This record gives sequence, C-alpha cells and structure tokens, in this order.
Amino acid sequence: MPSHALKRSTLLALCACVLVAQSMVAAINLLIPQLGSSSLHPSHSEILWTVDAYVIAFAGLLIPAGALGDRHGRKGALLAGLGLFAAGAATSAFAPDPAVLIAGRGISGAGAALITPATMSILVHLAGPRHRAQAMASWTLAIGLGGLAGNLGGGLVGQFLTWRALFGAMVPLAALLALAVALTTPRTDRSPSNLDPLGPLLLTAGLVAVLFGIIEGPDHGWTSPRILGAFGAGAVLIAAFTLQALRSRTPLFDPRVFRSPGLRATGLGLTTGFFGLFALFFVNSQYLQEVKGYGPAVTGLAIVPLITGMALVPKLAARWSAHPRPVIGTGLALIGLGLLGASTADAGTPYPLYACWLLVISAGTGLSMPALTLGVVTSLPQHQAGLGSGLGTSAREIGAALGVAVTGTVLAGHPDLTAGMGPALRTVAVVVLAATAVVVTGLRGPARPASPTPAGAAAPAKEPVA
Repeated sequence: MPSHALKRSTLLALCACVLVAQSMVAAINLLIPQLGSSSLHPSHSEILWTVDAYVIAFAGLLIPAGALGDRHGRKGALLAGLGLFAAGAATSAFAPDPAVLIAGRGISGAGAALITPATMSILVHLAGPRHRAQAMASWTLAIGLGGLAGNLGGGLVGQFLTWRALFGAMVPLAALLALAVALTTPRTDRSPSNLDPLGPLLLTAGLVAVLFGIIEGPDHGWTSPRILGAFGAGAVLIAAFTLQALRSRTPLFDPRVFRSPGLRATGLGLTTGFFGLFALFFVNSQYLQEVKGYGPAVTGLAIVPLITGMALVPKLAARWSAHPRPVIGTGLALIGLGLLGASTADAGTPYPLYACWLLVISAGTGLSMPALTLGVVTSLPQHQAGLGSGLGTSAREIGAALGVAVTGTVLAGHPDLTAGMGPALRTVAVVVLAATAVVVTGLRGPARPASPTPAGAAAPAKEPVA
C-alpha cells in the first residue's frame, strides 16, 4: 500500500476511535463517589468490578482481536468493535442494577479490544515505512488525549451531571465514529485462513485469569486461595495455548515470535511505562481530591500537565525514530525520575511543583511510547500488524494492572494515603528504572520480523481496496 494512501481524514477518524476507547478507562475513576451513592446501591466489590470489567475484557481480548482482524479484515473488526462499544455503553446507561452495569462495561471493553489493534494496524499499512513513525506518534497522542478526555469528561460529569449521562453520550458518539470510518477508511491486506477456534479461547481465558489475579490480589491477599488459583489457572491455560499453537496448522499466532529480542524488549518497555503511569493514576486523583481538597472538575483540570507531554513530545520524538535506544531509554528513565519526584508530595506541596513532576512523567511517556509501539509492530511481518498491535496493547494493559496492584498493596500497609503515597511511588519508580536498564540492554539492534508463516497457513491475500 503506497504511503500516500493515508489521508488526513482517515488518520483523524482512526485516532478519534482509539481516543474514545481509551477515555473510558479513565473516566469511570472520577465517578466512583457518585456511583457509590447512586440508586443502584453498589457494594464496594461491585464498584471495583464496574471499574475492572472494562479493563479485563479489553486486555484479555486484545491479542485474539488483533489476530482476527488480520485474518478477516481490519476495517470490519473496527466497525464491529464500535458497535459492541456502543451496545455496552447503552447497557450501562440504562442498567437497573450493578450486575447489568458491570456486564455493559465488559461488553464495551470487548469492543475496545477490537477497536485498538485495528486502528493501529490500519495506520501501519496505510502509512508505509517512511511515515510509520509519524503515524505512531499521532496514535500515541490519541491515547494521551484519551486519558485527558476521560479525566475531564469524568470530572465534569461527576460535578454537573449523572454517571448515566457519560455512558449515554458514548452511543451517538460511537455511531458517528462508525460513519466516519465507513466513509474515510479503505480496506487493507488480510491473511485469510481457517483459524483454529481453540487457541483464542485458551489464550483469552488464560489472560483473564491472570488479570483477575493481578487486579484482585491487593483486596483478597496475594496468598489467598482465590488469587493463587487464578494465577495457577492462567499459567495452565497459557501453557495449553502454547502447546496447541505449536501443534496447530492454523494457530492464532506462532509463540516463536517471542524469540525476537526486539519484541521482548519493546514489549517489556511498554509494560514498564504503563506500570509507572497507572501507579501514578491510581494515587493522583485521590491525592488531588482527598489531600489537596479539589473538586472533581478541578481535579480533571489539574491532571492536564500529565497529558501535555504526551500531546507535544511524540511529534518531536518521531524525528529521532532512527535511534530507538536513546529515545526509549531516556523516556522510560524520565518516567522513573518523575515518579521519584512525585513521591515527595504531601498536603503542603504547592500544586505548581507537583505539576512539574507530572510534566516530567508525561514527557517521558510521550518520548518513549511511539518508539516502543512501532518496535513491537515492526518486530512482526506486515501481514501480522494487528497481532503486533494486540501484543503491544496487551503489554500496556498488563503493565497498567500491575501498577495499580503494586501501588494498592503498598498503600494497604500504611494508615492513609498521605503516609503511603510516597513509599508506593518510590517502589514503583525503582522498578521502572531497573526495568529500563533491561529494556535498553535488549535493544541492541533493529527489530526484525521473527514469525515464520506456520505450516499450512495461507499466504497473505488482499481485500478489495475501497
């Protein structure tokens, strides 16, 4: 596909889709107090599942969704994802009880799992090798703006409207995005074959079990039978998927792709960056509301510095795309150093000083994420771009879940947020800086595709170009 095939209207439509999908990860966090006092009367556990159902479905289905898009059409996967996203939002908006609300969040998360890898893989195909770095910078910017939109939208809804209004607004918005995609986005290459249905089921169940263990670990205890059982089941299911994929003629993907040092290093880098970022997200709104005394709307605005670097730095980082090691190493190190700075904040810390640390973390994220994202995708053959996107986004979501879990565990050992925020962020910062050294060491050369076409798999074919 020639590089000029990526038109501005297509780029805007695809980035808007991923922005909206990402916004719903953050928006719900600022509505927790309103949900807790709503007519649904949810328990503490039900509130947690309202937040987590989206993330678990999103992260658990990303890899199968990306691979299915590669095989059966990325534009179709994107439109199907928008439809699921809208259906889940409508279910949540009219939920009569917490169980239906949680189910709606899970359906929307499944839709987001189809949206995110499809948008990235379409961009990779349409941009061409010369413009991929710029396309990934725009895609990463959309993720950052999604976090900003989620925080601002959630804060404003929490201040002036009801939580149902947030979900209700997503339905016409998703319909508008589907229309934009239908009109602006051409079909891209696909790799049709008779996919073995057992592989996606095993991998999805395994990832969901692992994510359940990570997310619920701080509440139930890491050594509780429920959590150990979840991790054990996840390990068994993922091992079963690996054996099945190695034996199948048409696997979901060949596990031998992880022989690529570039794929391993960039995947770890994405996990590391989001591990640090979501550890901060977990305490940030609590710190601003409970310690500094800001209202929901002001809190949404106070988080803006955390998005500023994500918005401004990726375009600059794209100019240095030929030198991924220093770009990635510097970016991840800035995240770690920013977390160390933020760990010094307390009730008396002036907001401008705290905002400076948010800017450092934001700049590090904006610097490293486009290069890491591009590194994951280019580690695989072009016809597996959707799989690469799914692997990369799964790494992000697993890192996010781990960041929240580790931070929550450290906080649980202290009497309140003020006492525990510093130790929690310092713990996360040390892990980020240590992992950064491992990532930079693993990036010793350009990433190379490491996935041979499995025996019996069909060669890539083309869909008609719209």
